[in-house]
Amino acid sequence: MAITGRAALVAALGALLAPLGTGWLLAVEGLLAFAVAVDLALAAGVRDLRLARSGATTTRLGERVEVALTVTNTGRRRARGLLRDAWLPSAGASPRTHRLDVPAGERRRLVGTLTPTRRGDRTAVHVTIRTLGPLGIAGRQRRSAATWSVRVLPPFTSRKFLPEKLAKLRELDGAVALNRRGQGTEFDSLREYVDGDDVRSIDWRATARRGDVVVRTWRPERDRRLVCVLDTGRTAAARVGDMPRLDAALDACLLLAAVAAKAGDRVDLLAADATVRASVEGARSNEVLPKLVQAMAPLEAALVESDARLIVAEVLRRERKRALVVLFTSLDPAPIEHGLLPVLGGLTSRHTVVLAAVGDPRVAELAGRRGDAEAVYEAASAERALADRQRVTAQLRRRGVIVVDEPAAVFASRVADAYLALKAAGRL
Repeated sequence: MAITGRAALVAALGALLAPLGTGWLLAVEGLLAFAVAVDLALAAGVRDLRLARSGATTTRLGERVEVALTVTNTGRRRARGLLRDAWLPSAGASPRTHRLDVPAGERRRLVGTLTPTRRGDRTAVHVTIRTLGPLGIAGRQRRSAATWSVRVLPPFTSRKFLPEKLAKLRELDGAVALNRRGQGTEFDSLREYVDGDDVRSIDWRATARRGDVVVRTWRPERDRRLVCVLDTGRTAAARVGDMPRLDAALDACLLLAAVAAKAGDRVDLLAADATVRASVEGARSNEVLPKLVQAMAPLEAALVESDARLIVAEVLRRERKRALVVLFTSLDPAPIEHGLLPVLGGLTSRHTVVLAAVGDPRVAELAGRRGDAEAVYEAASAERALADRQRVTAQLRRRGVIVVDEPAAVFASRVADAYLALKAAGRL
């Protein structure tokens, strides 16, 4: 049973009349009890209401979607009252409360909007329904389950760079007349020599047959292997600008996968810290992005130290043939020097390794500050952080690792550029 604010107001009125005598007070209380009993008896039964959901099941972070709740009245009385639809706070549900008016034997569709603020599965918690009698002072209330889940996918904001990267890829593939050579490239076709061509590409036999100077054109090899490795340990939880480091890595990984899939290369995903969190293997080129975003959606940084030995062992177990391994992690000295460097040799001996880390422009900004004692201390701390980062980068490069260290605004673009440069040089 539920008592509304109207009943409380009547009770307060009775309290004000108490000084007039016990008779008045008993009369008011009796009237209130009678009204509550009548209202409760005439209120529609909450158990007669059936709930069903419909609407969106997926969306991207920052986008708005609609989810409908259909209420069917199977009872004999008109159901009037309030309905509260509770979701996880990060689902951004609106409105939270709906007015309810469902005649007997009919149904009503209540539409709510979700604007999620976090990735992952945003679920409905429960629905609370309160049906009121005709006087509106008493009614029935019950909490019911109406399960629904909306998977919030990464926003993929770096797709704005995709046309530029695909244009570079077409250039490599020979759609634009360019002459490129390198280890691991495949012969494409012959054409006449033009000013600026590399003389090493001249095909002397074809030149002798035709009587004109002819050069060979090359195209990058296809069906290479690319492994995107996401470090989901504690360092991925740090915020760079207005986003967690992990989210910047996800965005860059999606752009890289989109370009590689278009280039005809196979893309795999491994997300791990102290254990494997997500994995995508053997997806076809037209399935890569859908499978990756589904696997990435529930990923969250775990506040544990990442096990570099586990990550390297997983990559070596999965990839027997030579591949490009792009490790999205941080350049913090301790995890690199004590975790990754001791086991890095086994990875670089078999694969080409790129380490991609999001740089924080705030550190460089602090390093240039002066003025008061606090600013000088901040600048000294920032300079120390930059020096540590440069030292770690130098150690990685001496071991043959390609390091991409860029701010979040251009991070995804630079990672894709590194892949295209390796492909142009025939190093995949």
